[in-house]
Parts: sequence; C-alpha cells; structure tokens
Amino acid sequence: MPPRNPDSDKILDFVVNKGNGIKGLVDTGIESVPELYILSVEERLEASKVVPEESIPVIDVSDWDDPQVTESICQAASKWGFFQIINHGVPLEVLYAVKEAAHGFFGLPNEERNKYWIGNSPTDTVTLKTSFVPQVEAVLEWKDYLTFRYVAGDQDPSALWPPVCKDQVVEYMKRAEPVIRKLLEVLLKGLKVKEIDKAREFTLMANPIVNLNYYPRCPNPDLTAGVRPHSDISTITVLLQDDNGGLYVRATDDDSWIHVPPVDGALVINIGDILQIMSNDRYKSIEHRVVANGSKNRVSVPIFVNPGPDAVFGPLPEVLENGERPLYKEVLFSDYFKYFFSKKHEGKKTMDFAKI
Repeated sequence: MPPRNPDSDKILDFVVNKGNGIKGLVDTGIESVPELYILSVEERLEASKVVPEESIPVIDVSDWDDPQVTESICQAASKWGFFQIINHGVPLEVLYAVKEAAHGFFGLPNEERNKYWIGNSPTDTVTLKTSFVPQVEAVLEWKDYLTFRYVAGDQDPSALWPPVCKDQVVEYMKRAEPVIRKLLEVLLKGLKVKEIDKAREFTLMANPIVNLNYYPRCPNPDLTAGVRPHSDISTITVLLQDDNGGLYVRATDDDSWIHVPPVDGALVINIGDILQIMSNDRYKSIEHRVVANGSKNRVSVPIFVNPGPDAVFGPLPEVLENGERPLYKEVLFSDYFKYFFSKKHEGKKTMDFAKI
C-alpha cells in the first residue's frame, strides 16, 4: 500500500485509532470528502452504468406452502441472487423500531459511542467499527457499523449491549428467525434437501450477525463509496433498508448495476457465498455496493446468516448425487471468514479460496 499524505494519516488516526468513526469526522463539520475516502475514477459508480429499467423480483410470501412461492424464490436465487420479500410476518413496527434504534445509537455523543468501539467494548458480542478493514484499505468506505452476535450458551448476550438499541435489535432478531428458517427450507428444497436437521442447521444458520449500518450525509457522494463491490460470505443475508435507497446489485452483463428500490415493509434477501458453494453454483452470490447519500443520514440493518465457526461446508451431496463434478472443496467456515476479513472488499475474489 503506498504511503499516505500527512492529512490522511491524521484523519486515519482520528477516525480509526481514536475510535471516532466517519460519524465523528462528519460531526467536525467537514465540507468536502477527504482524500482518504476518494475512489479512483474507475471505481466510482457512473450513472451511465445503472440499468434503470431492470429490477430484482418482489415476492409475496404470505403463503410459504404455495408452490409458486417456492418456484419464485428458487428462480430468483438462480438468476439474480437477490430478491425482496413482502408479507413475511415481521411486524412493521418492529422494522421501524430497529431503524430508529440505529439512528438513536449513532445520534449519541462521540464519547458514548466510543464505549463500544472495537477494543473498548465491554463484550465481544457487540463492537463498533468503521469502513471494512481500514488497516489494509488504501481508500476507506463511508460507513460506520455496530455489530451484534449471539454466542451459544450465553444466558443474556444482550446484557452489555447499548441500552438505546438493544431491545429493538433483540426483538428484530427474534421475529426474523422464523423467516430465515423458512427461506432456507425453501432454498434447500430447491436443491433436493428434504429437511434441515441439527447438523445442517449448524452449517446453515448457527451464527447470525446483525449490523446497524450508518452512512452519514456525505458532502461529495459521487467521489466515495458507502460500501465497495463485494459478495457476502453468509448463507443468506436479510437486509432491512431505510427509505433513502443506495443499494446497487451487479447486473448479469457484468459492467452494469441495478438499483434496489426501498419497498415499505420489505426485506431484501441475497444469496451468500456459502450457499453458492453448497449449491455448486446453482444459486448465485452476486456483487453489490452501496452509494453515499448527499442529503440524508442513511441506515440499514443486515442479518448475516452464517454457519457455526467450526462448520465445514462444500457442495451438498444431494446436488452431486447424479455424478456432477464439485466446483469447490470442503472449507472450514472460520478459515473462510478470516480470509474475507484479511483484505479490502474485492468483488467475488473470496470465493477463489474455496475453488478446486
């Protein structure tokens, strides 16, 4: 990584080492995007690369037993890797409350937020971070995020979580869990898996992680990225957007992007690398990115549905039963996870780690 200029070093120290995040930097009153956050021209999302007429499917899942619902979900997972679901059963008030809780946490004074900064937090089940992996990124992402994870065996993992948002996050996770299970049952059914037993459950959904993502208003949104292009390493991701939009999905022609418009009450679902690997490429884990917003503070709440750290995954036996050649080797999830977080966001390059 080339040496940074002195101003960038100061900003890096303030944002990362001192734990103020991009929110703390914006609160100082900056009027332009610092060099540390400016993408090269080639990396920016040009309007000409957005395909306005295309959109990902919106699927009504009010009747999970309807064969048409199963077909729509599996088709969307195969073609797009992304879809939205409505009438999923998570109450609107729960969705609104967790978004407001995200604004509430990031509206706290810097010194209050800093108590949860990575290295300061009273528990490793909640940590506040910025960008993606700032230690290895030449250009940082315009995002802070508060990460929550449940640890099996903890009596009350939320006991030390921030009071301003912990109840809302717990309620949202609780309400989303049956939706996640139904989605995985449907997707696995499309791969000829009859049921999700305890062993499969551990490999699919044992270690959910919830983020409260915060993208503060940006003075020059075209110059930077909320999140760079990447695919998720989850089995699936369940994303709650706010009303401001900003999520873009790579189109099938590779050089174009599709905006995923906010739909009131909807959850955005995307296939992660793990399920692409388990399906031997039947389902697609698609690159996506987030743009910064020039007029409003934006939040989103993803649930990354992950295997347990000791889970070993590879193409499912049911997928290979007719003699199909496996495209991927078996991989320990904790190894895949560490590799993903050892580098900046680089599209789908993490999947090379599992390829035969």
